[in-house]
Amino acid sequence: MRQLLCKGLLMLASGMVLSACSTSDEEELRSWMAQERANAKPRITPLEEPKTFSPQAYLGAEGMDPFNAQKLMQVWRKEMAQANANASLIAPELSRRKEPLEAEPLDSMTMVGSLDKKGTPTALVKVGALLYQVRLGNYLGQNYGKITRITETSIQLREIVQDGGGDWIERTSTLELQEGRR
Repeated sequence: MRQLLCKGLLMLASGMVLSACSTSDEEELRSWMAQERANAKPRITPLEEPKTFSPQAYLGAEGMDPFNAQKLMQVWRKEMAQANANASLIAPELSRRKEPLEAEPLDSMTMVGSLDKKGTPTALVKVGALLYQVRLGNYLGQNYGKITRITETSIQLREIVQDGGGDWIERTSTLELQEGRR
């Protein structure tokens, strides 16, 4: 019991000491804050005078009407000609029979060699565990990639892909010889 009484008195004394310290620190802090408030001056930038509005006469009435039927027909004809050109680019590809290597993406194929069979350049392409012989005019990959050139170290393709606007365009791709990867 005596121990408990000593602990209680010790806690009461330490609380009184701490409260006495905090009162003087609090007063010092309050005086510092009051001094800072008195010294602080806000910086206000002055506003500019408003600009006067001077109306201008509309001169567009003398120009061509943007909704003129002739102008709209010209734009429509131009778009139709471009759409027909795009359709003529992809139409032959859609009407022909697909070759087996068109089912595989081009990045899954590896050129592992080339040879010359009776004057016809031939490339060896590995897809998975299978080896294929391809010639000029064969198709590779999923973008209508037609082989246009075979060298000892590469296969060049003409692919037909859609650009960001949805138009069909041609691009060239190359499949390089992969030495050491068999």
